[in-house]
Amino acid sequence: MLTETDIDLGGGRVRHVYDTGAGSAGEGSGSLTVFWHAGTPNTGDPPGPLLPDSEKLGVRWVGYDRPGYAGTPAVPGRDVASAAADVAGIADALGIDRFAVMGHSGGGPHALACAALLPGRVLAVVSGSGLAPRDAEGLDWLAGMTEGGKDNMRAAQQGKEALAAYQASAEWDPSVFTEADHAALAGDWSWLMTVVRKAGAGPDDGALDDDLAYNAPWGFDPARITAPVLILHGGEDRMVPASHGEWLAAHIPGAELWLRPGDGHLSVLSSARAALDWICEKAASASEP
Repeated sequence: MLTETDIDLGGGRVRHVYDTGAGSAGEGSGSLTVFWHAGTPNTGDPPGPLLPDSEKLGVRWVGYDRPGYAGTPAVPGRDVASAAADVAGIADALGIDRFAVMGHSGGGPHALACAALLPGRVLAVVSGSGLAPRDAEGLDWLAGMTEGGKDNMRAAQQGKEALAAYQASAEWDPSVFTEADHAALAGDWSWLMTVVRKAGAGPDDGALDDDLAYNAPWGFDPARITAPVLILHGGEDRMVPASHGEWLAAHIPGAELWLRPGDGHLSVLSSARAALDWICEKAASASEP
């Protein structure tokens, strides 16, 4: 059963948290907590399409609204690295010692931040459709994005006011998603539209601050990650080109790359169930004495 609560992490840091609960563990591979890092603009609700299988696997999902979204107050100037302190504080409050992390799209960098900065606690990580750092050496960061995506990122580099002005005037371009993406939104992953609408019902600070954080120094080096890492990416992704996933896989020691040639930004989530099996296997191995 999914519960929602506000957790005070101290110093005025309140985070709105979603938790399927320790009692959700099933008869599968044992009890594992996976922190879910949502994309932009999403709330932190755990991934609905994965919940039925998660119960069988014994997976407990915990997610939270990043600052500026729904139930979590905005934190101007936050960076990607700040997710690690948030997750550590939430885990402490819930009595969770070690855990895995999984993120999709904008959640990918935040999941990697936890793996890099909480090496004693993160057992395994999956980053799906995630960006590489803005200053990634040897990567043409904007190449392969739609023109609207490039314009959005360029505006973000000019600051929050410029980004807000751009987004207020820009029209949505449905071509950012492939036919396979649109099919995913009409099928199993229609859940995504639920959390997008929920996020959109609040202030714009969350999405704006996300985009600013992606375009600024992240606050950690992905090469520091020592936990098992799976990079999942669609070869036809027009929002975050596959070159980002390839760069991450090449620069994170021991990382695995699942490149799905026919998938886009969203349809690659058809592999999320297999990625969940992967994370359970790697976490179980990491937990062995």
